[in-house]
This record gives sequence, C-alpha cells and structure tokens, in this order.
Amino acid sequence: MLELRREGGRYLKELREGRGLSQRQLAQLVGAEYYTFISQLETGRGRIPPDRYRAWADALGIPAKDLVRNVMRFYDPLTYEILFDAEPASRTPPNPAGTHRA
Repeated sequence: MLELRREGGRYLKELREGRGLSQRQLAQLVGAEYYTFISQLETGRGRIPPDRYRAWADALGIPAKDLVRNVMRFYDPLTYEILFDAEPASRTPPNPAGTHRA
C-alpha cells in the first residue's frame, strides 16, 4: 500500500510541476496550513483530505472528477477497482493530464 501512495505522490508532483508551482505556492492555493504537507503527500506519507479535492483540482488545473478518480487508484485501490471495473493501479506512470486510462 505504501508503494501505491508513493506512486500517487509522484502523480501529484508531476501535476504541480506541470503547472510551474512550488510546494509553497500549491499549499497556499489549496489552503494547507504548512507547505510541508505538500511534501508529505508527494512522498506518499499522506493523502488529500476529501473536502479539499476541489481546491486541489482547481489549483492543478484539472477537473475534480479526474483528480479524484486518479488519486483513488492510489488511496483506495479496492474501491477504485469496484467502481471502475479496472485494475486498482498500473505500474505505468500515471497520466499527468488527469485523464482516466482504461
């Protein structure tokens, strides 16, 4: 499970870097009290609180639905598999554009 969280963290980092944001800037945009929270997420030591999904999606420039679908692969793979009748997480790098892979 920790490896999945790390993959999810890499996905978030790719999105952040793709937007040209520092961890500090992203923390401000999503309302995180400490920018170190972003580092924790990007290294797989935490997860985005569900009540902040929309703020994260807005800050990262992707639809909230795509963000939630993609992070669910890493945060809750069994639910992802049930909902989307798909593999919980592939070993290929996630698509930073936020689109779902079948």
